Amino acid sequence: MHHRLLPSFIIIGAAKAATTWIAHQLRSRDDVFLPGPEPHYFSRAYDRGTAWYESLFAAARPGQLIGEKSADYLASPEAPARAAALLPRAKLVAQLRNPVERAYSDYCMLYRRGQVGPDIDRYLDRHLTRTPRFLDDGLYARHFARWLDRYPAEALKVILYDDIRGAPEQVLGEVCTLLSIPSVPVDRAQVRERKNDSEAPLVPMALRRLPSPVKALVAPLRGNRLFENLRNTIARPVRYPPLSDALREKLTDFYLDDVEVLSHLVGRDLTAWMPARLPV
Repeated sequence: MHHRLLPSFIIIGAAKAATTWIAHQLRSRDDVFLPGPEPHYFSRAYDRGTAWYESLFAAARPGQLIGEKSADYLASPEAPARAAALLPRAKLVAQLRNPVERAYSDYCMLYRRGQVGPDIDRYLDRHLTRTPRFLDDGLYARHFARWLDRYPAEALKVILYDDIRGAPEQVLGEVCTLLSIPSVPVDRAQVRERKNDSEAPLVPMALRRLPSPVKALVAPLRGNRLFENLRNTIARPVRYPPLSDALREKLTDFYLDDVEVLSHLVGRDLTAWMPARLPV
């Protein structure tokens, strides 16, 4: 009988919440297999079929725990049902960031790529935006409700962005416990404050518009220190549109109710995300 090679765990997001960090920590282990780049199978690539998805894990060695990371799964309306149909016993890891900061980071990333303009209010003001992803992706409680309809709460581990910065060893240990694998020391080369999207250099347009086959070759190199150093050498400094106090206030109001529900849903104190707004 053919033994199917499919993930036992999924890192589901959120986008712009440092999911790359936990993926690196797990990928660097001999007893874990985590392919890259992100497959996005249950969100964008579902029509490629199960055989294609399974082929991504063909290189896993016997005894390795198989997982995958696609940061857009958390906010995808279709992903929970699709994942549960194929991987009903999978463990889920979610990393969350202050949704206001997440939205701004997402905007800066697309600004750096030349996909959005400098009028930040046009993208992050709920009354003006025609790009729902910036705001909708941070409605974590709404997204978790879909996942918890398909998976038991004990299958889900929620990590906060600030946890990684403040207690990386504890975070990694808790994830290892969820996955039933031994805890190992954190790779300290990765425990450093990553460059904020609002400070990252702007890559020339010619390089950002590489043909798809070239992009496919380059994608696995992202995150490699030598590659990133070369990229930053070619890139030029750029000033990103700032997040004004007025717009931050609007975003805080937009997310307030969702964060309050989320706090109860995941059992975490999130008052630091919404200062002077949430009940203590």
